[in-house]
Amino acid sequence: MKQYIIKTIVTLIIIVAVSEIAKKSSLIGGIIVSLPLVSILAMMWLWIDTKSKVKVAELSTTIFWLVIPSLVLFISLPILLKKLDFGWAMGLSCSLTIVAYYIMISVLGVFNIKL
Repeated sequence: MKQYIIKTIVTLIIIVAVSEIAKKSSLIGGIIVSLPLVSILAMMWLWIDTKSKVKVAELSTTIFWLVIPSLVLFISLPILLKKLDFGWAMGLSCSLTIVAYYIMISVLGVFNIKL
């Protein structure tokens, strides 16, 4: 239980710090956020929990393949924000990203790459 509390606190501190930095400088906030912080944390927590190189490597590979369709969010959101309110733009961008994930997983399946 103690480990879950530590994970939660560390993760929350990083997220809050990045959002506060982004308020002052979108460039610095963008640089920090463009680092795969969530991925790094997930791999660290997975390693601490399992000590499994295989599981960490599998997670890393899965993240690699899913980064490509996740770019749909960052392309569609600025375009949609020009025409829609934030909530609608974010919701539609997330929906488009989910569709892109589905397409990517389907295409990888054709090439016998399983995530």
